[in-house]
Amino acid sequence: MTTNNLPIKYHHPARSTVIGFGAIGLWSALAVLTKFSGEIPPFELMALSFSVAFVASTAFLARKGRAGFQSWKQPVSAWVYSFTGLFVYHALYFFALRKAPVAQASLIAYLWPLLIVVFAAMATRSEFKFQHLAGAILGFFGAVLVVGSGNENLAHAEGTVWGYAAAVGCAITWSVYSVANRRFQDVPSDFIGGVCGLVAVSGACLHLLTEPTVWPAPHQWIAIVLLGIGPVGLAFMAWDHATKHGHVSLLGATSYAAPLLSTLLLILFGFVPVRWSLVGAAALIVAGSFIASFRFDSNR
Repeated sequence: MTTNNLPIKYHHPARSTVIGFGAIGLWSALAVLTKFSGEIPPFELMALSFSVAFVASTAFLARKGRAGFQSWKQPVSAWVYSFTGLFVYHALYFFALRKAPVAQASLIAYLWPLLIVVFAAMATRSEFKFQHLAGAILGFFGAVLVVGSGNENLAHAEGTVWGYAAAVGCAITWSVYSVANRRFQDVPSDFIGGVCGLVAVSGACLHLLTEPTVWPAPHQWIAIVLLGIGPVGLAFMAWDHATKHGHVSLLGATSYAAPLLSTLLLILFGFVPVRWSLVGAAALIVAGSFIASFRFDSNR
């Protein structure tokens, strides 16, 4: 017997949480792959990467014939909710990485794990303890250090402030989406593939209305395909399952492995220089998350 297109044993909170760890690993490559995609406009990049995710998901479901697409028969509320979360988050994320320095924007966007811990405490009606406030304060100072870690002209760069604002919007959007996603526990995670199709179409429409078209070079296509299969495709299906059936607070705390790995990848591939301010910012944000999560709600 199966539910959510996975055997019941995979719905055990611990196993579902491990599946979520896979999403965290894939997301660590999001910033570096976005940089490898070059100067492709944000909505165009969204349309292309989500098209790859949609095609890959459709090909997988098609192996089962018509029955494979039964997961798409869901209430309108589920479609609207998932579409809004994925579309708004990625629109803000790609915009942030185009308008603000990539390492700083990426780390600010990764305040969402800390916010997940805080919002999960509120959603489960558990007591909001001092540790949650302390964790939030550390995360805030980490974000301040991130913004201030650029060069002297950074604050005056055109679009930078809007880039940072978009990164903050990313954090708020994804944390709210992840915590509230448990409302749709009965919706199978394969359904996310259909949502990716809607995001791709919406991104393409906005691109045609607001942006010039940049035809990707071969190396950019590689980055786009990898984005679509990994951080945009498999990662969101895994995260969808994990937030519906796993330990949300533990996922929030562990998610801070992603910004550390993300920053290391950006440094490794030469997109950002090694700065102690970035290392310190990452340390503060991670510390804030773990303090907020310490002994937090051992139940689901």
